Amino acid sequence: MAVAGVRERLRSVLRAPWTHNPVLGLSLIVAASVVTLAVAVCGPSSVALKLGPRIDLLPPWYLPVGTVELNEWVAVPALWLGLVAGTVGLWICWRAVNSGWRPNNKRLFLLGSLLSVLTCLVPPMTSADVLMYAAYGRIQVLGLDPYNITPAEIFRQEYDPLLIWTERPWQDTPSVYGPLASGSQWLAAWLGDGNMHNTVFWLQMFALLPFLVIGAVTVLLARDDHKIQTRTILFTVLNPLMIWSVLAGAHNEALTLVFAILGLLFIRRSPFLAGIGIGIAGTVKVSLVFYGIAMAWGYRRDWRKLVQLFVGAAIPLAIGYGLIVPRALLAASRNTGYISAGSWAPWLQWPLAQVIGDASSRGFIGWAGWGLMVVVAWMLSRVLPWRLVPGVPDHEDPRRDPLTIAVRTAVILTASWLVTSPYTLSWYDLTTWVPLGLMVASRLDVLMMWRGLWLSLAYVTGRSVEFSKPMQDVAGFVRDGLCSGAQVAVLVAIVWWWWTWGHELPTLPRWSLRRHSPAPSVQPVP
Repeated sequence: MAVAGVRERLRSVLRAPWTHNPVLGLSLIVAASVVTLAVAVCGPSSVALKLGPRIDLLPPWYLPVGTVELNEWVAVPALWLGLVAGTVGLWICWRAVNSGWRPNNKRLFLLGSLLSVLTCLVPPMTSADVLMYAAYGRIQVLGLDPYNITPAEIFRQEYDPLLIWTERPWQDTPSVYGPLASGSQWLAAWLGDGNMHNTVFWLQMFALLPFLVIGAVTVLLARDDHKIQTRTILFTVLNPLMIWSVLAGAHNEALTLVFAILGLLFIRRSPFLAGIGIGIAGTVKVSLVFYGIAMAWGYRRDWRKLVQLFVGAAIPLAIGYGLIVPRALLAASRNTGYISAGSWAPWLQWPLAQVIGDASSRGFIGWAGWGLMVVVAWMLSRVLPWRLVPGVPDHEDPRRDPLTIAVRTAVILTASWLVTSPYTLSWYDLTTWVPLGLMVASRLDVLMMWRGLWLSLAYVTGRSVEFSKPMQDVAGFVRDGLCSGAQVAVLVAIVWWWWTWGHELPTLPRWSLRRHSPAPSVQPVP
């Protein structure tokens, strides 16, 4: 009876008018960005990065140091509240679209673009990754190799006006990025001319411009389908979780993804150009291999197109890793074995380490994550709906359209990787949000909001700076307790979704079944 009462109250809340009021939803999204801007414009604090001296009028802009000194008990809770507000706003707008809201998509895109641009005109926050990008670029400008030499090896021996502003914990870590990412870091450092503040500005632009291009190309992929266009805008340039995670932290996820999305733009017309796109994406980060697999799966019935895709992808990969920076090919392997706070893994790693040791527990969890990914990918493949990506006649079978297959498969592979990886961060979610916008509404939309919110909350205090003991305790509870629990809840929700939708299990290939048993009845795919 108690459970039934709770369910009925929940249903009554979900039926309330405010839960699909787009004006309220957009207001909350804007409010989230305003909070971010207000905290950042106050200048260096426990959450906003110190960028060193400003030598000209280039952004990022903030008040003179000492004008306003934000206490950690003001900055951190304010950002937490902003993230909650923005996520609730996204959820409300998502419900409004499902209820029939059809806004002016041009204005909606402009609003998202404005919030994105403003976020990149103030100092980055809560992650010092951008400082490491700048450091790797500076090392290259100095004529050294960032794949073998770390920033700390230089600034511990001699003063450098840029490297001195880097922060823990990655100062002793060589670069793990592909040749194109390294090229962007070199260009930013060259344009910054030894000044961290200016170098960070250019890195922010290298995050912002691809982010906006991704949004524009995804809207273009939605063609004239008004509802899908609105979804793509909400999930890209107007997504408060991605504005926060990718742009407020100046991460290079957008630079990684933009070429893969451009590849999708050509997948119906030119497998070779689609391959060029995914190949270039692979020269930024190797994690884009999931998009390559998705494209190949879309062409699996046409070996000629599959060969063209592989040839197109091989050209930039061979140039980048074979000719320009061959040592970058193995750089990403240095990132293995990590377990991030806030993922599902810490809950298992700690007790397991008491039994078999820390190193063995990490190895076991790493392999368990890959095995779990296969299971979750199967489950999602059974429950995610099929719907043609706009641009072909409605009567065409979506299971035969290479773009639809590639988009759906990219969602399945990236989402299953994100929710099962022991090392997972909120800005990685961009790889799923973008293709997800081209699909119809499903439970995965809400699960991505839930997952992204908790990971974003967990890393508000992600910098390796000295927080007070009470703040460390609260942040640890949010990160290691609530966020890790939320990630476990996502896995449970996916299993429950699959179970309630028929819990279909893998079967032997049809040819084998025809040889040894009668053909099974055809069951509809949810």
